[in-house]
Parts: sequence; structure tokens; C-alpha cells
Amino acid sequence: MRQIVLDTETTGLNPRTGDRVIEIGCVELLNRRLTGNNFHRYINPERDSEEGALAVHGLTTAFLSDKPKFAEIFDELREYIRGAQVIIHNAPFDLGFLDAEYKLLGKGAFSGDIAGVIDTLVQAKEMYPGKRNSLDALCDRYGISNAHRTLHGALLDSELLAEVYLAMTRGQNSFSIDLGAGHEDADGGGAALELLPLAEIVVRAASAEELAEHELLLNGLDKDAKGACIWRQSAADAVENPPQN
Repeated sequence: MRQIVLDTETTGLNPRTGDRVIEIGCVELLNRRLTGNNFHRYINPERDSEEGALAVHGLTTAFLSDKPKFAEIFDELREYIRGAQVIIHNAPFDLGFLDAEYKLLGKGAFSGDIAGVIDTLVQAKEMYPGKRNSLDALCDRYGISNAHRTLHGALLDSELLAEVYLAMTRGQNSFSIDLGAGHEDADGGGAALELLPLAEIVVRAASAEELAEHELLLNGLDKDAKGACIWRQSAADAVENPPQN
């Protein structure tokens, strides 16, 4: 299973008003393992970035002026992503820009070159309803360091999102989206999903500082609950009734 984690930076928020892609970053996963075969290009959009966008990515017109135009990197990008399942955080935004760039070149839609799309923002909202689900928030939730992320960058964000995606989906053997296909139950002759090997699970013990912070949090929950919170009760039950082999 080949997957590409993808992110873009743009001159603004709306491709319909002429905003363009200025950076593309892609990270390759094969059977849920990082390969190091990444794709990263800066692109000359032939226009200035809006002030708000410039504050986010910091890519100035002067810096981008000698970079290739999208038409010049199109064939290389298309070959790289062809047939892969693409993973994007807030997919409609990036797909809208990529489709616009394809359209300017008369090349149809970006989705025509790939096997499907996974939107990690949609997944995160389903897993954590009512919570903050930005990339930074998910990094915090899964203990992924993003201290080096002072500005948004397409490759850096793709690398962080790859780690977030693997953490979010650990324990699941496949994530397959068949665009336009119907859903059939087990008795309806639907094709079985291929079981793929899981990535190695890394167990990282909490530090003394993290345990102390956890204890402070539980103390606050105890106070709000006016007694032992559910997390302490669950721990006590586990001690009193350990799982049987």
C-alpha cells in the first residue's frame, strides 16, 4: 500500500480569485513505513502572497522569484503521486488549489491521478468531537514534537502529519477509500479488504515530570468529582482484577 502525505502552501485562501500554490511537500509511506522518498518543491506563483498568508508561511515574492513555475514541476509531481492514496489535513483546501493548477494546464483534476484521499481532519473530528483538531493540537495530543515549527512549511507539515496519521490509525490494518463505490455487507459479495502488516509499535514510558503532571490533573478531576475520578477507579479495578492469561 503506497500512501503520500501531502501539504501545500499558497498565496492566499481562494484559488477562484487567482491565489496559487507556492510550495508542495510530500512524504511517502509504504505499508505504513516512512521510506524517505519525499517530494518537495518551491514554486513561483507569478504573483504576491496576501499579507495574512505571508505571515503564516514567510515565503516572500523575492525568495520565490527564481523558483520553477507549476507547469515546470507538473510532470515530476504527477509521476510521484500517480496511483497513490493521498493523506491531507483539511483535504478540500489543498485539493481545491491543486485542481485549479491542473485546470490552468488543461490537465483535468488532481484526483484523476490518485487512488483516493484520506482527510485526517475529518478523522480527527470523528475521534475527538468538540476538541481542537488542528495539526498542532494533534501533535500535542499524540506527543509529537513540533517545537521546530515556527512557520508553516509544506514538507515539515507533511512530516508531522505522517507521524500524526500513523499514531491515529495504529492498530488498523487498512484504510481504503474507493471513490464512488457502493457499500456491500458481508453477505452481499463485497470484496474482502487485504490485511496489511502493521508498523512496529513503539512503547514510550512516561517521564517522572509527565507522571507528576498526570497526577496533578487527576487531583483536579478528583476535586471536580468530589471523590475518586473515573480514571482512578479504572486503575484500581485493573489492580484488583488483573487480566487472566
